[in-house]
Amino acid sequence: MAGEPARVASRAGSTTGASSTSTVEGALAALPGPRAEESGFELLWQQVVAEIGRARSIDLICHICPDGDALGSSLAAALALRALGKRVRVSFGDDPQIVPESLAFLPGQELIVPAGEVPDVPELVLCFDVAAESRLGLLRDKAFAAPVLVVFDHHASNPGFGTHQLIDPTAPATAVLVDELLRRLGVVLDQELATCLYTGVATDTGSFKYRATTPATHELAGRLLATGIRHDLISRQLWDTSSFGYLKVLAGALDRAVYEPEAADGLGLVWTWVPYQDLALFSVTVEEIEGLIDILRRPAEAEVALVLKQDPDGTLRGSSRSKGAVDVAAACAELGGGGHVYAAGFSVREDVAAVVDRFRGALRPVR
Repeated sequence: MAGEPARVASRAGSTTGASSTSTVEGALAALPGPRAEESGFELLWQQVVAEIGRARSIDLICHICPDGDALGSSLAAALALRALGKRVRVSFGDDPQIVPESLAFLPGQELIVPAGEVPDVPELVLCFDVAAESRLGLLRDKAFAAPVLVVFDHHASNPGFGTHQLIDPTAPATAVLVDELLRRLGVVLDQELATCLYTGVATDTGSFKYRATTPATHELAGRLLATGIRHDLISRQLWDTSSFGYLKVLAGALDRAVYEPEAADGLGLVWTWVPYQDLALFSVTVEEIEGLIDILRRPAEAEVALVLKQDPDGTLRGSSRSKGAVDVAAACAELGGGGHVYAAGFSVREDVAAVVDRFRGALRPVR
């Protein structure tokens, strides 16, 4: 059973929960790739590649309500491993599982299986873009039952779990780590792999406009474009396509928006919420409104934006953004979530007013 990892290099073939597990948070000052020569990080990569080489069956999982980086990273790795002759399954811990319409173009979706089809004790689990155990959803216990659980992530808030942790908070997307994995496995990029990886990188960099974007990010994008993928069509599907019902839900959410200039020590908060009744009325999924936060964050008067989206069971999914002066990952962590300084989220079962009060109270300017 998987347990808390120790802070030393793991042995290849170690059992979950042993003291020989490892973390690499903060190990690199550069993006993973040929330039990353940090000895501990390099050793861990070698161990992960060896574990993959030994495995016959591999389960690849990402966080619940997957976005482009989570699903794109998982599918890219799965397609590559299938090409190497591995038996692979991709899953995420939602029931029902819903792939957002904006990601319907991603190749490899025939590899996705319901959480119930993942073995109770998988041989090897590769986990992508999961910042906290709670984001594993229905697959949490199965992932922790695996003798080897490898975590690929780029969230600084990741507390560390699994037996092998490839966590690089300097990477702009988990897809960057998957690109490195493919390089180490000797897999040549093709258009299917590039489509998945480009989706991951473009999604988590806000189409290359967020601060985490670096020259290396653009170099990776260039290599992906060189395969011949249609980045214009990918971008249109990700950001510029929606149902008419979405516009009606958006109108209600914006009408419901509240601006609180005194919040966050006077830096300002704008927030809104979307009741499940609105989604049901206009036949819109909660996944379809993920981009609402990027509209709500636009007002110059507010440093922080928060959107609460209600599930049928009353659960509120929170998405937050900061322009840099407030660490929203820390605020979301106090509500059981996590993420990045500039973008983070959480899920809770409370009423809207109580959640907003807790979130507002957790906002602290970056010192």
